[in-house]
Amino acid sequence: MYAFQLERPTSTAEAARLAAAGARPLAGGQTLLASMKLRLVSAEQVVDLSAIGELAGIRRDGNAVVIGAMTRHAEVAGSAEVKAAIPALADLAGGIGDRQVRNLGTLGGSLANNDPSACYPAAVLGLGATVNTTKRSIPADQFFTGLFSTALEEGELITSVSFPIPRRAAYCKFRQPASRFALIGVFVAQTDAGVRVAVTGGGNGVFRHQGLEQALSANFTPQAAAGVSISADDLSSDIHASAAYRANLISVMTQRAVAKALG
Repeated sequence: MYAFQLERPTSTAEAARLAAAGARPLAGGQTLLASMKLRLVSAEQVVDLSAIGELAGIRRDGNAVVIGAMTRHAEVAGSAEVKAAIPALADLAGGIGDRQVRNLGTLGGSLANNDPSACYPAAVLGLGATVNTTKRSIPADQFFTGLFSTALEEGELITSVSFPIPRRAAYCKFRQPASRFALIGVFVAQTDAGVRVAVTGGGNGVFRHQGLEQALSANFTPQAAAGVSISADDLSSDIHASAAYRANLISVMTQRAVAKALG
């Protein structure tokens, strides 16, 4: 690891100033620190966000649950507020990585990194959440732009995420056994406006599946999901699974998620 200067501000405004000047934000450090150790990333200045109290916490705001960017996975998983309003979100958080990862990793860090197999992006896109930053509010459908890529501008920091409360929702993932990332993960949410289905682990980033959404909006049952043909085109193929295998997993995980949502 190269030498670097560590800054630890206590306000969002100061953190944003440092980030705008070129400092690299450090949330939970689950990706950044490993990348720095491997010398894949060189950062002359790192701004640690962990001392900024206003970036953490969970609260109910009308028909939404607002979660601070620096809230740890374990806190989301154990939150009585989240369990009562969006149990699928608490369930998802409780299945991320292992105990060490859940006690260090953060919601904002996961979304800013946008790993193509991460769980949180599926919840944000599946629920149609809004990502709030130091500059603006970004709808989920506009936030994820590709492989490890988001709509965030240079120096822009995530402050919180607002999750609308659905009628029902569930998340199911098929774990890659070594990393515990999603080989395929599917988040299904039924709202008054219809059904949203978000898939992670399938390609260059999280995406919605229109065919599944249309079928489930008409008939919210596992059988309806099973009747949708899932194309393997544009899905990843690697040593863990072929594109065809991932296509089959999307169907299976969606059916399981719907059954889980129905209780």
